[in-house]
Amino acid sequence: MDIIEMLKEFIRPELLVLIPVLYCIGVALKSAQAFADKHIPLALGAVGVALAALWVVATSTIASPQDGALAVFTAIVQGVLVAGASVYINQLIKQSQK
Repeated sequence: MDIIEMLKEFIRPELLVLIPVLYCIGVALKSAQAFADKHIPLALGAVGVALAALWVVATSTIASPQDGALAVFTAIVQGVLVAGASVYINQLIKQSQK
């Protein structure tokens, strides 16, 4: 199974757009030297979770504590996955240039 198929299997299709968005944010942070390089993945993770949470809240009906817990879980997992995919793609690009 290649990386694209894995991404499609684990990340909700609506959130795949966050991968290039987070990649661009990471490139901007690196070029602006706003963060130490080692902190960029953490920053991307936080932004990924926040954007995934926004999507979950906008598309879900949260009527019970169980719905709320599922929304939080979904936002965290999807945010971490899109951030991880963004960092992974960045590393693939860097390695291909060597």
